[in-house]
Amino acid sequence: MERKKILVADDEERIVKLVSDFLTASGYEIIPASDGKEALDRFNADSDISLAVIDIMMPEIDGWAVTREIRKKSDIPIIMLSARAEEFDLLTGFESGIDEYVTKPFSPAVLVKRIEALLKRSSGQPLSGEEVKKGLVIDDSAFVAYIDGTPLELTLKEFELLSYLYQNSGRVLTRDQLLNAIWGYDYLGDSRTVDSHIARLRTKLGDYGAAHLKTIYGMGYKLEV
Repeated sequence: MERKKILVADDEERIVKLVSDFLTASGYEIIPASDGKEALDRFNADSDISLAVIDIMMPEIDGWAVTREIRKKSDIPIIMLSARAEEFDLLTGFESGIDEYVTKPFSPAVLVKRIEALLKRSSGQPLSGEEVKKGLVIDDSAFVAYIDGTPLELTLKEFELLSYLYQNSGRVLTRDQLLNAIWGYDYLGDSRTVDSHIARLRTKLGDYGAAHLKTIYGMGYKLEV
C-alpha cells in the first residue's frame, strides 16, 4: 500500500528530524521544509500530500500565511506547531483554517496519534448509489457531509460544526454554545472563530447554505433542515 505523505515545516532542524523519525517509523513518507516558502513550494509541487504539520514562526513566510495559501487549494488536515499558546496565536491559527494546535514542547508519539486520527476522519468515501439522498446528509462515522449525494470538502472543524448544527437543527445556537461544543471549554479564542467558520461553511454549502444556514442577529446561528 502506498504510504501517505506528510508535509513537516519548521525552521528548527531538530524538530523536523524528531517528527520525521516518528512518522517514518509509523509508515508515513515525509516531505520536509525549513521555512514557509519552501513549505508552499513543496506543497504546490506534490498533489499527494495528505496532511501538513506547520510551525508558526518561520522565515520567509509564517505558518499562518502558509495555512491560508494551502486552504485556497486544499482541505487537507493541518496541525499548527508553536512555542506559544497565547489567545492571538490560537485565534489566528483557527481563523486561517487549521484543524489542531500543538504547543511545544510536545510528545512526538502523541502527535503521531493526532495525525492518525485526523487522517482517519478526513478519509470518508462517497456514498453508494442506493444511499444517495437529496439535501444535506451527515455521515458521522466517516466524517463526511453530502449535498445531494456529492461529498463536501470540509476541514475537520467545519465538519464538526456542521454536524453539531445538524444535530440541533431548528434550534438557535449562540456563539458561546458553538465554541464550547466544537473547540472546548478551555479554548482561549473568541466568537470571531465561530463567525469565520460559519462564513466558510455557508460558502461551501452553496445554495443550500444560503437557504438553510441562518444568522439570527444578536443571538447566533440556526440550521434549518
